[in-house]
Amino acid sequence: MKQIRRKKALQRLWTPFFSKLWILVFLVEFMKGSLLVSILPVYMGETLGLSAGIIGLAFSLQYFGDNAFRAPAGWMAERLGYRGTMSTALLFTLVAIIMLSALTAPVWLVIACLLLGLGTSPLWPCVMTGTTEMSGPNNNNGAAMGTLEIASMGGTGLGPLIMNFAISHYGHSYSTVFMILIGCSIVLLLVALMLPGTNRSAGKAEPEQSALISSGDSKQKQQVLRGIQETIRTLKTKLNVNPLIYPALFLQSFVIGLISPVLTLYARTDLGISPNLYSMLLIAGGGVTVLALIPCGKLVDRLGTKYFLHIGFLLAGTTLFFFSTVQSIPLVFVSVAIIGLGYALILPAWNTFLAQLIPESERATVWGFFLTLQGSGMVIGPLVSGVLWDHAGHTAPFIISGIVMLLMFSCHLVLARHPRRKNAEA
Repeated sequence: MKQIRRKKALQRLWTPFFSKLWILVFLVEFMKGSLLVSILPVYMGETLGLSAGIIGLAFSLQYFGDNAFRAPAGWMAERLGYRGTMSTALLFTLVAIIMLSALTAPVWLVIACLLLGLGTSPLWPCVMTGTTEMSGPNNNNGAAMGTLEIASMGGTGLGPLIMNFAISHYGHSYSTVFMILIGCSIVLLLVALMLPGTNRSAGKAEPEQSALISSGDSKQKQQVLRGIQETIRTLKTKLNVNPLIYPALFLQSFVIGLISPVLTLYARTDLGISPNLYSMLLIAGGGVTVLALIPCGKLVDRLGTKYFLHIGFLLAGTTLFFFSTVQSIPLVFVSVAIIGLGYALILPAWNTFLAQLIPESERATVWGFFLTLQGSGMVIGPLVSGVLWDHAGHTAPFIISGIVMLLMFSCHLVLARHPRRKNAEA
C-alpha cells in the first residue's frame, strides 16, 4: 500500500507542469548565479571601470526588484494565471540582459539590474503555488520542495562555473557569455508560454489544465484597487498564523545574507585557501546539500517537519560557531559539509511547514507575501555583514549567523506547538 502511494506521489510530481516549473527554476537561478557571481562584478568593475558604489547600487536594486515585487506578483498570478504572469515578467529579463550586453552607461546598467529583479520576482510565488496545488489535501510536498531546491542550487552553482570557463576560453570576452544568457532568456520565455493559461474551475482542475483565478478581463482594471484591498484583508483575517512566523521568515534568509558576501574573503584572507581549494570547499558543502535534499524531502513527507527543523537549525547554528574558530583545513571541510547537511534538513521541511499554513483560496498571494519577507533578509544581510566585517572582526558575521540560527531553533520550538494564532485555534 505504501509503495502504491509513493508511486502515485512520484507520478504526480513529475508531470509536464512540474517539469516546466523545474526548468524555469533551474534556468533563472543559472542566469542569476552567472550574472551576480561571475559576470557583473568583474565586467562592471574591471572592464567598464565603474565604482563600487555604482555596482552596489545596481545589485541592491536587483535584490529590491526581486523581493519587493513578489507579493504583487503573487496577486497578479491569482488573476492572470501562470502563463500571463511568467511570460510578461521574463520578457523584462530578456530586455535586461540585452541592455547589460549592449549599453555601458551606469544609469542604464542600474536600470537593467532593476528590470532583472522585476523579471524574476514572480518565479517563486508561481512555483510554490503550483507545487502546493499538486501536493494533495495534506500538503505533503517535501519531495517536490527538495527537488525544486536541487534545481535552484544546481543552477546557482553551475552558472558561475560554466561562465568562468566560457570567459577564460574566449579570452575574457563577455560578448559570448551574454549571448548564452540571451539564449537562456529566450528558452525561459518559450517555456513560460507553455504554462497553463487562465481557465480554471474553482480549485478542482489539475494544474496542467488550469491556472490561478482570474477576475475577468473586462473588469480587471476596475478591480485592481479592490483586489489589493482584498489581499490586505486576506492577510489580516484568513492568514491565521503565529506572529513568530514573520521574524522567522526574515531570519531564515538573513543568515545566508550574512555569510554569502564574506565567505570568499574569509576563506582567502583568514584561512589562506587557494581558489582551487575554495572551489572544492563549495562543492563539498553544496554537494552534501544536493545529495541529501531528495531523501530528506521524502522523509519529511512521511515523518513531518518538526524534528527535521529542530535538528537542522541546531546543527547549522552550532557548526557556524565552530566554523568561526577553526583554522585546520580538514576541519573547515567538515564544518562546511555539516552546515550543508543542516540546510538539506531545513529547506524542504521549512517550505512544507509554510505550505501547511497557507489558505487554499489565496495561495499565490500569501506565497508572494511570505517570500517577500523571507527575501528581505537577503537584502539586509549583506549590509550588516559588511559592517560586522569592518568593525567587529572577520569572524563576527559567522558568530552572528550562528546566534541567528539558534534563535530560529528557539522560534521553531514555539511554532511547532502553536503554528497558528491562539484565538484562531480557539
